[in-house]
Amino acid sequence: MNNFSDLMKMQKQLMDAQKKVEEMSVEGNSGGGMVSIKMNGKYEIQSLTIDSKLMTPENATMVCDLFIAAYNDAKKKVEEQISSGMSKIFPMGMKLPF
Repeated sequence: MNNFSDLMKMQKQLMDAQKKVEEMSVEGNSGGGMVSIKMNGKYEIQSLTIDSKLMTPENATMVCDLFIAAYNDAKKKVEEQISSGMSKIFPMGMKLPF
């Protein structure tokens, strides 16, 4: 950083990146799409879809496992998008807490 205007530019880039993170939406899937989770950039689940064929008492444990796998898939996608966006601002790989 050479001067104040560079700092202001970086601050604007960070604010824009944070807004994009808050607005992003990803979908995580498991079981070949039988369980699907939509998640925003703040790791909040926006929707959950479970194929009706899974909704039997015998499948309860499997549904829980598929939910966890779909959540982890969505979380990984959010992290990848955040990392990709931040690398454009901080090419050296500096991590930020959002």
